[in-house]
Amino acid sequence: MRILMVGLDAAGKTTILYKLKLGEIVTTIPTIGFNVETVEYKNISFTVWDVGGQDKIRPLWRHYFQNTQG
Repeated sequence: MRILMVGLDAAGKTTILYKLKLGEIVTTIPTIGFNVETVEYKNISFTVWDVGGQDKIRPLWRHYFQNTQG
């Protein structure tokens, strides 16, 4: 299942992604472009796309929606 995380810059998208994947809070830097990680939860595998939220990147968000389930 493909999950897309979009939101304003410094909203905590990357922090949430790595909390889900690693089970702990990690120090992050602003996302330039995107991060893609596979997260396993209760025998379900999610591919999570974490897209940067800076003003210049927001117009590109629409290109990530195809084949996204959540």
